[in-house]
Amino acid sequence: MKKKNTLAILLILFAVAGSMAELLGWLLPTISWPFTVSRDMRVLSLPAEVAPWLAVDDRFHWFGWLCMLVMAVVGVYFLLRSRDSLRLPPMIAKRWQRFRSLKRGYWSLLILCGIVGLAAMDQCLVGKRALVVSYEGRWYFPAFTRNVIPGATFGQIGNAAHAETDYRKLKTMEGTPGGPDFVILPPIPYAPTGDAVPFPTEALQLKGKTVMESTGQFLYNGQASRLYADGKTHLRIRYRRGLPDGMVQGWDPDGKEVYSARYNEGKLTEEYYTGKGKVAEFLALTPADKISRVYYHPAPPLTGGHILGTNSQGADIMAYLYGGLQVNIKAALIYIPIVYSIGLTLGMFMGYFGGKADLLTQRIIEVVSQLPFLFVVMILADFVPLQMRGMFLILVLLALFGWMHITYLVRTATMKEKTREYVDAARVMGAGPLHILARHIFPNLTGIIVTLLPFSIAAVVLSLASLDYMGFGLPDTYASWGRLLNDGLSKLSSPWVVSSAFCALVITLMLVTFIGEAVREAVDPRRHTYYE
Repeated sequence: MKKKNTLAILLILFAVAGSMAELLGWLLPTISWPFTVSRDMRVLSLPAEVAPWLAVDDRFHWFGWLCMLVMAVVGVYFLLRSRDSLRLPPMIAKRWQRFRSLKRGYWSLLILCGIVGLAAMDQCLVGKRALVVSYEGRWYFPAFTRNVIPGATFGQIGNAAHAETDYRKLKTMEGTPGGPDFVILPPIPYAPTGDAVPFPTEALQLKGKTVMESTGQFLYNGQASRLYADGKTHLRIRYRRGLPDGMVQGWDPDGKEVYSARYNEGKLTEEYYTGKGKVAEFLALTPADKISRVYYHPAPPLTGGHILGTNSQGADIMAYLYGGLQVNIKAALIYIPIVYSIGLTLGMFMGYFGGKADLLTQRIIEVVSQLPFLFVVMILADFVPLQMRGMFLILVLLALFGWMHITYLVRTATMKEKTREYVDAARVMGAGPLHILARHIFPNLTGIIVTLLPFSIAAVVLSLASLDYMGFGLPDTYASWGRLLNDGLSKLSSPWVVSSAFCALVITLMLVTFIGEAVREAVDPRRHTYYE
């Protein structure tokens, strides 16, 4: 009873917090997800005139408000039923115990729940906005507000004053005169998309006139750059054994020709060879000068603060994988209820009533199942306006082809269940078809639903990755594991890109598959009986 009260109160508090955050312009981790999805998918919102008292950003985000209402209603229902025991029915309790005995599936469920919990932390864990900024005695929480804070708020000038604050740069000014008192960034201070980072650099050591590796133990080989104070590249020279390419130890600058040229108003007026070109400038370097190795995108792991490196667009791979995980979770939360609602409803009606309705629905399924899925996606990708493309369109297409398998399985199970004695007893007592389907047959279909659920989640994750890999999936504003996989396969010289996407997909699908196999074995009536 105490656990049920706690769950009820939490649901009510989440609903209230999410509603207040929407009206006040806050952005709470996970709780604000329904409203974020409504903003990403325009079809999930309506013009402000529909409900002006709940409209924000000139739109009424009905999907978000519906989710808040559902949470509140479920919480109130649990609170009113708190006198009932939270104890599971005997059959479900038996199945849960069998599932826990299957260690591979049980531990996979715990790991997957942990991953989902990390994804629920949202901007607290990954994001380019600071969590807390203290500036001139005032406190700011940029990551938890939808409003953009311009750079002028924190004393930045020029173009940066009118754009959104660069909090990573602001972090470097922490404690300096005119800078913030302190800045707290997320553990991964990069956004999944739309946040191209500068090229990572690695400082090299200058011993005398010889460039050494960052450790100072080996002579440097490769291209290095002299950087301005702001970090921009000033001079690029290729080095061999610590000296510019072509130079050797004991080299005399007056005895080696280096190409140089003179220009007048952009035109070449004189070209000549001299010992006073870039090499001569190199010889004038002092240990105070910044000589660095620049890692162009895709940058390797553990460079510039990027744990897994960057992709070819300059996005942090760890942040990109995190964003892709969130996209998959949001897609599954929307796709699964739609597909199962259609599949369960049609399947139960087909199995219970049979006759012409059953035959007609089967013919419709046969027609839809013959449509080439990829061909339909390609047509829509060409003809649908750009502003209408996005997650909603992809999920509609996946749902259009994803409910048929569930319908057939539910139809078969319903035809079997309607011949049971408890259904005949319900008819004798005067129960109608809808009552029988909802109160008697549907509870006995939970085994099929629970068994199919993990495999349906794996299917939607794999489908999204496949479409994005082929270029027919989500727009670039969404982080996608399939797009990252495509990027990595086109640049096999940077194996960390493709390996990160591959590992993310394999680990996720493997965990979900292990859970599905354990659930299927736990609810299989051929292996276990009620009286075990």
